[in-house]
This record gives sequence, C-alpha cells and structure tokens, in this order.
Amino acid sequence: MLERLPAVKQGAGGDWISFKVRDKGFGYLWEKTRTVGLKATLEEQRALVAERPDVFERQFDAGRFGWVVVHLDKIDPDELFELTVEAWCLTAPAPMVEEFESSELAARLFGA
Repeated sequence: MLERLPAVKQGAGGDWISFKVRDKGFGYLWEKTRTVGLKATLEEQRALVAERPDVFERQFDAGRFGWVVVHLDKIDPDELFELTVEAWCLTAPAPMVEEFESSELAARLFGA
C-alpha cells in the first residue's frame, strides 16, 4: 500500500513501525495489536470516532491535527488506503502533494 505513495520511508521504533515522508511521521503500525495510528485533521478524527467507535479511536491531538487509531481487522483495505493517503497529504511538502494529486493513482482513488 505504501509503495504507491512517493518518498515514504519506514522505520522501526520498538513495538511499532513508523511511516514518514521527508522525515515527518504520518502513520505508525503496531503489528502486535493489529492497529495503525494515522494523522488526520481534528474534524476528521472526531467524525471517524463518532461514526464508528468500534473501528476508530482517538489517539491524541497535536496542534491542528488529530491522530486516530484504526483497528485493521475492522476496516476495508480501500478505506484504509484512502485514510493513509490523506495522512500522507497532510504531511508531505505541498509541491509533492500537488504532483501526486495530479497523478493517475489519485484520479482513480478520488474519482477526479
């Protein structure tokens, strides 16, 4: 999934694997608990948790962003990828996001 996004690097950090773009984190995988933490806007974080608390939970807030925990066994892979792309877009440099958003993958994903 992450191979489809530009400049993503993975790193090990104890019990988790981090996902970064240009040295800035946008996601973390905890294989032991089968969860992933993803960066989101505060509004998106609150909406996801309110709509499906069995799938999403609030992790923490950091400034204008809210991180959300996603239970991997309760989410469709396409929806997980869309949330991952959104987290990447919130983190990657603007020119990289603009280039990605004009790509064929983004057009298929977001119906542009």
